[in-house]
Order: sequence, then C-alpha cells, then structure tokens
Amino acid sequence: MSTRDPMFWIMVIIAASFILIAIAMIAIAVFVSRAVKTVNRMEEKMEPLLERVTAMSEQGKQMAVQGKLIAEQFTAVSGHLSTATMHFSESLAMIKSEVGELRALVSETAVEARDKVELVSRTIDRTQKQVALTTDFVQSRVIEPARELAAIMAGFRRGLEVLVAPMPKPINQTYGEDEMFIG
Repeated sequence: MSTRDPMFWIMVIIAASFILIAIAMIAIAVFVSRAVKTVNRMEEKMEPLLERVTAMSEQGKQMAVQGKLIAEQFTAVSGHLSTATMHFSESLAMIKSEVGELRALVSETAVEARDKVELVSRTIDRTQKQVALTTDFVQSRVIEPARELAAIMAGFRRGLEVLVAPMPKPINQTYGEDEMFIG
C-alpha cells in the first residue's frame, strides 16, 4: 500500500479513530473511577449523619410519648392547683388577721428596743469615759513614778557596781603566762 492510495488514508483515519476511542474510553474509565471514589467518600461521610438522624428520630418519638405523659400530668396538676388556690385564699385571710396582731406587737417592741438601745449607748459612753479616766490616773499615779523609780534604781546599781568593782591592775605590772594566753 502506498501513501497515495485512498484506502491507506482511510485505514490511517480508522486506526486514529480507534486510538482516540481507546483514549476516550480510558479517560471515561478514569473519570468514572474518580466519581466512584467521590461517591464512596460521600457515603462514608453521610453514614454517621444518617445514624444521627435515625437516633434523633427515635428520640423524637420518645419525646412525643413523654409529651403525652406530661400533658396528662399537667391536667392532673391543674386540678390540684385549683384546690391549692382555694386553700391559699383561706390561708391568706387567716394570715391577714395574724399580721395585724403582729404589727401591733412589733410597734410596741420597737419602742422598747429604742429605749434599750439608748440606755446601752449611754452606758457605753459612761464606761468609755471611766476607762479613759482610769487610764489617765494609772498613767500619772503608777506608771510614771514606777518608771522614775526604775531609772533611779538603775543608776544606783551602776554606782554600786563601780564602788564594789576590784581595782584594776596597773598597766606596767607583768601578767603570768596563763593570763597572757589568748585563745
């Protein structure tokens, strides 16, 4: 076959077409495998979400059952509240009368407490003045004379120490060997 023969070129075109088809099929296979991998990854990521949604739906069913129970209990509680309200109003009437009596008692107690506070305040002031006077008296009559006496006694003791102390040896006198030892 020669290159001038049209059949040669038809065969080249057919071969090139087969090569292009093969390349296209490989590309499609690569894209499909990537898509499969992406879908698998998405499936792996979606699986925990599906499990969570399933668990949440179960919790929702449980909450609905609990809501029904709560509604029944609320109905019962409302009946008890109406009874309690009736008893509360009766108790409130009794409390009002007791509060009136307590007010009178508290006002009397407050007057007496004020009198006692004033008495205690006067006693504390008088005691504080007496303590200050006693402190001044002790300071001037006991502590200051005792301090002066202590100073006099210290001076007297120093004087006695000087008078009773042995006479020092003269400087030009020789000392024995033991007295010369320093150590």
